[in-house]
Formats: sequence, structure tokens, C-alpha cells
Amino acid sequence: MNFIFKEAFTAFMVLFAVIDVIGNIPIIIDLRKKAGHIQSEKAAIIAGIIMIIFLFLGQSLLKLIGIDVHSFAVAGAFILFFIALEMILGITLYKDNEDDVNAITASVFPLAFPLIAGPGSLTTLLSLRAEFHLENIIVAVLANVLLIYFVLKTSSKIERIIGPNGIQIIRKIFGVILLAISVKLFAANIKVLFI
Repeated sequence: MNFIFKEAFTAFMVLFAVIDVIGNIPIIIDLRKKAGHIQSEKAAIIAGIIMIIFLFLGQSLLKLIGIDVHSFAVAGAFILFFIALEMILGITLYKDNEDDVNAITASVFPLAFPLIAGPGSLTTLLSLRAEFHLENIIVAVLANVLLIYFVLKTSSKIERIIGPNGIQIIRKIFGVILLAISVKLFAANIKVLFI
């Protein structure tokens, strides 16, 4: 057992920053309005399972289908870019049939994947695997899953405290931050693809 608290805490903070569950509160509130209800436990557990499976099998799966980590990260940058545009401009690029949005589908897609366990967090897991012991990363993932569950469960209370104007302001601010993260992720990985 190679459990080191400092490693686990560092991995937790890196994942927390990439998942950005606090910044996703406006999106979670929108999904809750469309679906009527979000299954917080299901979303958190599915996101956790996806991340842990990817931690063990991610690189092998990508190699199997002929995709390298950098191509995966560039694809993730595009997804983040379009989500950021939606947040900043107040437009909807991803159209889903409103009648089909229900608690089960919203909890799995787009909440658990790709919002929580998305290309950014999955790519980060592969990077952490190269630096830290496996058990420390697993502890970091589980701690993030608990935090995600808490935020999902209390998102309606957070909405009441912040109010609709506060939500719009947070949405625009985090949209710009997400846009910057997507550009950074794209720039860092596109260079490697052309070397």
C-alpha cells in the first residue's frame, strides 16, 4: 500500500480544478429545469465508475482504437469550447428533444458524461497515472465523487441563495474560464500532433 496523503490531496485538487463542479452549477440547474429532477447519486456514481475504469484501461482503449492521448485531448478541447460558447453567448448548440430529457438520461448524459467525467478529467487521469501511485489517484477520484454528489444534491439551494441574476453572472464568468481552459488544452496538445 503506497498511500501518501500529499499525493492524494494534490491529485484531488488537480481533478477538482479540471472537473470544475462549482463552475458547472449553472449547467446543472438548467438540466434540473429541463428534466424536472436529476438523480444525484446515479450521476455521481456513474461519473466515478467511468473515471476509475478509464484510470485502469484508458491508455489501452485509446491505443486499441488507434487514438493517442493528444488527439483525445484536442477532441475534449472542442467539446469544452462549444459548452463555453453556450454559457457566454446564451445560445444552445446541442439541441435535444425536450420531451426526451428526463431524470435518467440527464443524469447520465450530459451530466455524468461528458460534463463530470469528460475528456478533460479523463486526460488528466492519464497524466496523474504517470506521476502518482494508483491508490492515491483512486482516493482523489472518490473524494471528488463525494463532493460532486454534495453539489448536485444542494444545487437547488445554491440557486435560491445566488438568485437568477447571480446564476447568469457565474455562468458568463465560468464560460470565459472554460473557454480559456479549452484554448490551453487545444494549444498544448495540437503542437504535439504536428511535431
